[in-house]
Amino acid sequence: MSGEDMRSEDVSGEDVSGERALPPLRGWTEGGSTTLVGGHRVFVRQDGPPLGPPVTLLHGFPTSSHDWAAVVPVLAAAGMRVTTLDLLGFGESDKPRRHRYAVLDQASLVEEVWRRCAIGSTALVAHDYGVSVGQELLARDPARITHMAWLNGGLYPDLHRPVPIQRLLHGPLGPLLARFTTERRFAATLRTVLGRSPHDGDLHDLWVSASRADGHRLAPRLLRYIDERRVHRDRWVSALEEFAGPTLFVWGPADPISGAHVLARIRVRMPDAHVVELTGPPAVGHYPQLEDPETVAAALLGFLAS
Repeated sequence: MSGEDMRSEDVSGEDVSGERALPPLRGWTEGGSTTLVGGHRVFVRQDGPPLGPPVTLLHGFPTSSHDWAAVVPVLAAAGMRVTTLDLLGFGESDKPRRHRYAVLDQASLVEEVWRRCAIGSTALVAHDYGVSVGQELLARDPARITHMAWLNGGLYPDLHRPVPIQRLLHGPLGPLLARFTTERRFAATLRTVLGRSPHDGDLHDLWVSASRADGHRLAPRLLRYIDERRVHRDRWVSALEEFAGPTLFVWGPADPISGAHVLARIRVRMPDAHVVELTGPPAVGHYPQLEDPETVAAALLGFLAS
């Protein structure tokens, strides 16, 4: 991409408040299958032509690959081979109770899915929890990644601002609190990090996916990624900032966890990266692919096709 193409821009998407953004969860899961990896079932979807340019989408905490359900059809229709999966402990994948969940293991899981799907080089798109998995994959083999796109996530551990319930779940009372998580509390927490009002049906499906097989009780174990980000900070930040390939940030500035304050550092540390800031009105928050899927899909399509 030319220097002119790698410029920052503001995007004012259409307010989709109150409209359902995601296709129903049931149809999404019926379009995938499970494969056994390390003794655990892992949910994987393949969309688009088998010989198309590969792109892999990584989801965040506490949800699943269903987050991408409104974006995948656009990329697939453009001829891309789109791989999505539920990381271990999420969505339709297994949720072992006593497993020690680690970002490094999740990265190895993604690599194994690539191997089984005969995917060599691939574009990579990551959001939230998935950005840490993406940073580890980038640190391991940057030559494998053709394009790197990031949505809101804790790329810089010192800037990460967990919401109060995440702090509590990450603390000593986490296992007890997780037992009493309800759909109502789950939805209320998500609403606090979104810039646009979600449809109740979308929130319900996100809860169904997160709570399947009592997955919501795993939150304290999954939230250990906060500690891993600190441990691997130098490795992961270097992978982010030193990647020589095309880089895109599609960012919701209204996100209280990883919003405008993270984007400000990105603009300073990575001035050549292409930034699409979802300013609204209203401005987008923590889940760009849920809050403004049309603009996110268009931004990714233009970037990946370049």
